[in-house]
Amino acid sequence: MMKKDAVENFYHRLAEADPEPKGELDYRNVYTLLVAVVLSAQATDIGVNKATGPLFKIADTPEKMIALGEAGVRDHIKTIGLYRNKAKNVIRLSEMLIAEYGGEVPRDRDALVTLPGVGRKTANVVLNIAFGEPTIAVDTHIFRISNRTGLAPGKNVDVVERKLEKRTPEKWKLHAHHWLILHGRYVCKARKPECWRCIVSEFCGFKAKTEA
Repeated sequence: MMKKDAVENFYHRLAEADPEPKGELDYRNVYTLLVAVVLSAQATDIGVNKATGPLFKIADTPEKMIALGEAGVRDHIKTIGLYRNKAKNVIRLSEMLIAEYGGEVPRDRDALVTLPGVGRKTANVVLNIAFGEPTIAVDTHIFRISNRTGLAPGKNVDVVERKLEKRTPEKWKLHAHHWLILHGRYVCKARKPECWRCIVSEFCGFKAKTEA
């Protein structure tokens, strides 16, 4: 496991390189952010953005989405994996937001995870991006980096999340989620990590480091 001082230096290096990291999903408001994150499950951000660009132009509130209807949502997102079930979830969560939360996205994890298609990871993303909560949403990239580097090794995402919350210094928690995702997406890749251009390689415990 990565030592405490190495963890500090690990995050410091990432922060120096990208002081204000941003997510790559396009959205117009908190509601469209929620929908985009729900649609991003087992899909790429690029693919989701292509579909939601036209969708959010005509449906950027729960009311407008319901008026569009499940079939209309399906037509807009049919290029995204699992689009039929996702369209159903988008309509159902929109209905629940209106019925239970006055059409607003709740700033509460327990409330968010009751919405169709919303799990803990999705809730953490929304809380982090929309509300500035220091949450860490563990996706495949963060799970891989946490185990590969020794930052927060664990057998499942829940264990990794708990370890990251414990081991990540408070001053880095707000942006930790994005730093790790972006680093995993573009540098510490699954099949062939690009260790030769990794800015945190010296703090990483990965034994099979690659060369250019």
